[in-house]
Amino acid sequence: MYRRRLPSFCLRDLAQPTVAGEAAPAATDTPAGKAASNTLMATTGTTANIASMTTPFQTRQLGDSDLHLSPIGFGAWAIGGGDWEFGWGAQEDQASIDTIERALELGINWIDTAAIYGLGHSEEVVARMLKHSAHKPLVFTKCSMRWTTEDRKIYRALDAKSVRQELEDSLRRLERETIDLYQVHWPNPEDQIEESWATLAKLKEEGKIRYIGVSNFSVEQMRRVQKIAPITSLQPPYSLVNPKVETEILPFCLENNIGVINYSPMASGLLTGKMTAERVREMPADDWRKKSPNFNEPKLTRNLALAALLGEIGKQHEVEAGVVAIAWTLHNPAVTAAIVGARRPDQVDGILPAATFRLAEEELTRINDFVRANPA
Repeated sequence: MYRRRLPSFCLRDLAQPTVAGEAAPAATDTPAGKAASNTLMATTGTTANIASMTTPFQTRQLGDSDLHLSPIGFGAWAIGGGDWEFGWGAQEDQASIDTIERALELGINWIDTAAIYGLGHSEEVVARMLKHSAHKPLVFTKCSMRWTTEDRKIYRALDAKSVRQELEDSLRRLERETIDLYQVHWPNPEDQIEESWATLAKLKEEGKIRYIGVSNFSVEQMRRVQKIAPITSLQPPYSLVNPKVETEILPFCLENNIGVINYSPMASGLLTGKMTAERVREMPADDWRKKSPNFNEPKLTRNLALAALLGEIGKQHEVEAGVVAIAWTLHNPAVTAAIVGARRPDQVDGILPAATFRLAEEELTRINDFVRANPA
């Protein structure tokens, strides 16, 4: 099991977001800091060991639900491993388990996975971790992308029979009786989205799902399914590399009380400040990013320059470039919380400040000016 000393920022009163340029309260001068310190002293005799502690983030309500989310959640795409069409390369399961545990120890209270991640393997790893964990996070998963058992080829299906089967398979793999948020992963086949949404609404009535959401839907597609049942949430791609949803989709969600949990806020690692052209060249053949236009020229140079700018801003506040990238997405009032992936515990430590870090207006202007001058 992975253990590290508690990062100093984790002892702040996280119910009060830290704004760039403002002084944070001293670690033990706040109610949360004092409570955390007293708890750790009572259980371990030290304030540096975090084995018994979770961090009290300020939570945000997701749409019309009673789900209250930490500002960042654990994204379980990469822990599905390699050897499938959209894999991230080989991944050791124990490293994945330690990474999720680290995230939960530090206060992240929800996990987003999908049946397709690792062709079921991500859900299985999440279940293994939760079986032996004292933490009880919210668990979200998705349907629509399936695969053949013979050759592991991916196909799409949203008919009622397929959706029901996918849910039962996910419940089995996750070893749960109900899913907190079940989402249509992609609106594909598009002529089946109404059928799938009606099926999810029935499954919710049956108690197998608490809330239902969509992912990668357009405004027109959301309007179509809204006629059948309310949408609790949308999961869109949203980052400085891919800000397209700002124009129409995010305003629609804000107007209709649809929660937003955006994925890839660090553009799948591009904006972490740790990506280089050499690292891209050395990616394994089964890492989907190796073929992505954003990881190849002419876009790669622009994206790495953007990451460098985020790193400069982050350095002034002792946070990583990825934290700045995530904070930029959380600044949008339509966004409830961001999905952030990690493959090692130390990566969790690096991105966790994004749960409280806030950009100053002049820093937002500097970033937005770069994006306007260098469109994606």
